[in-house]
Formats: sequence, structure tokens, C-alpha cells
Amino acid sequence: MRVLFLTPLVLLAACSGEKPPAPAPSTNAPVAAPMPPEPPVQTPVTAREVHEKNELYEFDYSYPAAAGAVPELKALLDNELEEARRELKAQATEGRKAAKESGFPYNPYTHTVEWKVVTDLPAWISLSTLVGFYSGGAHPNYVYDTVLWDRIAAKRRAPVDLFTSKEALRGAIRARFCEELDRQRARKRSGSGRGDIPEFSDCIDPTEQTVILGSSNGKAFDRIGILVAPYAAGPYAEGDYEVTLPVTQKVLDAVRPEFKAAFVAR
Repeated sequence: MRVLFLTPLVLLAACSGEKPPAPAPSTNAPVAAPMPPEPPVQTPVTAREVHEKNELYEFDYSYPAAAGAVPELKALLDNELEEARRELKAQATEGRKAAKESGFPYNPYTHTVEWKVVTDLPAWISLSTLVGFYSGGAHPNYVYDTVLWDRIAAKRRAPVDLFTSKEALRGAIRARFCEELDRQRARKRSGSGRGDIPEFSDCIDPTEQTVILGSSNGKAFDRIGILVAPYAAGPYAEGDYEVTLPVTQKVLDAVRPEFKAAFVAR
């Protein structure tokens, strides 16, 4: 038989007809943590991206938030966007008219620009892009472009203008550039049956290609990129070439005095 033991307090409540008081909440019960305050709403600096497609042309143009955060640079890129779109529309209109007069089918023209950050330094921002286009030829093509923005002067500069002259920069990088270019050529051509291609066997002038400035430490420029579009160093089938070179003391010696602080030799 089960025996029920009642405490005096329970017996007293039973005799008086009153309900026993509710037990006090345990001090060991978990307490819900207060909700953290909502973070302040911030309006992010967004990149601009434009896509336009119709029967006449297809146009794409974009740039990253880092570029959009610099008002003068944003204005420059916005102006280039509108100019590129106007030119594409005019060329496509003329191309469609010519195709109709000749009795040929018309294929819409295209223009594509996607700016990307090469490096973002306290005093500089370096961008590069592949500009793709089709204007009625046998196949689409592309070239490279770059923007080097001087934050202090609030202006665009050509990378080669940071050096005393094109000749000085060429003399500082040509040997290494040619060596790397030939190495890449050999890799692309091995097993292809092409071997040496007479018209694409000599070295080319690196300063006549798209020169970009980069950084591995986020503090100063310590490398130079040479972007080579199709047909410049090889046939279209080989595509482009990209050669990256370190900033050596020889390169540093070719930098203009007022820009030397922006570079460091590796």
C-alpha cells in the first residue's frame, strides 16, 4: 500500500479549504537573454550594372562598389558607359542598314565591359576589364583596358605615366617579359602542330600592351601586369596572354620621383 506524506502546510490548507500557495519560482531557472538592438540601417555603395538587349544590339556594362565609392571615378565610368552605349547603337544601326542593302542577315552587335578591382590602395585604385565586342565579323573579339585612379589628385592616370618614360619602363621589364611570353607561347603551341609561327615568333613591346599595376601587400605597387589581346602575340585561336612581373629595383629606378612612394621592390 502506497503511503502519502503531507507537509504541515498542505494539511493546514486542506483543513481550512484553501488552496495551497503556488511554489516560488526556482532561482535556477534559465532567464532569456535580452534581444540585441537592431544595427543601424546603412545604405551600401552598390556597384552599377547595366544590361540592355534588343533586336539591334546587346549591351553590358558594370563596375564594382569600390569604384562607385569614389564620386569622381564613378562619374568617369558613368560617362564612359553612356558613350559606349551611344557608339554601339550608332554602329549597330549602320550595320543593320548595310546588311539590309546587301541582302545579308543581320546579327545583333554586342559590347561588354566588366570592370574589376586589381588592387585598392589608400592613395590609388587600379581597375582592369576585358572589353568584348561583336560587330558583324566572323567571330567576336576582345581587348583590354585599365583605369588607374589617383585618389590624392582625383584624376585618372595612365600606368606608364608613373614612369620617367615608356623607354625606361620597357628597358626595365622587356627581358623578363619576353622570356615569360615565349614560355607561354611554347606551352600553348606544344602538341598543336603549329610549332613556331613566323609572324608571331618575335617578342612584342610590353609598353604598347595594356599595362596594369598591382599589389600583393595592399600597401604599395609591387607587381606589373601586361595584358595582351588576341592577334598581338599570337593568332586568334591562342587567345590572350597575361604576364605578371615583379617590381624590381630596376623597375623602381624607372619610376618618376613623385611616385616612388607608391612602389616597393620585391
